[in-house]
Amino acid sequence: MTALTPSEGLLVPPGHGRTVRTAAQQVTFKVTGNHSRIASSFEVVVPPGFDVGAHVHTRSEELFYVLEGELDVLAFEPRVRTADHWQRWRSLSGNRVVRATPGTVIVVPPGCPHAFANPTGSPAKMFFQASPPPDHERYFEELLEILSADGPPDHGAIEELRSRYDIEQLTPLRHGTP
Repeated sequence: MTALTPSEGLLVPPGHGRTVRTAAQQVTFKVTGNHSRIASSFEVVVPPGFDVGAHVHTRSEELFYVLEGELDVLAFEPRVRTADHWQRWRSLSGNRVVRATPGTVIVVPPGCPHAFANPTGSPAKMFFQASPPPDHERYFEELLEILSADGPPDHGAIEELRSRYDIEQLTPLRHGTP
């Protein structure tokens, strides 16, 4: 893909884009910072048992659109931030974690804790957009490199990576059997 010009847009056909795969997840880069000043866009396959862990960004805004399967999703400040089990969190206004199905859209403003997990036995697929680019592009590349290593994830390396990319991790990232 090449950089955009004022007279030409970008068309990414189905099945196209650079794909990075690990046992933990599969991310296809659809629109990068080379193509947009506004947001990076990705198609993400979330395998059974993957839990990104609750986290928060001070600068980034994100949008998630569930295409296939089901995901448990959090997008609110909880009454109490516990160190684990974000699926049990409740907001001051009574919001709870929801089971997002195809067609569900989640918008996360800067400063809002959020998370997603696939608690089912089947993969889920979502469209994911992060603004501003290209931080999430670089983050995904480096995270998937860490997760591709044999054995359990190196949580220290993930913590250092997240701190470099405006991600305050509130609960652990996990992948494996749901």
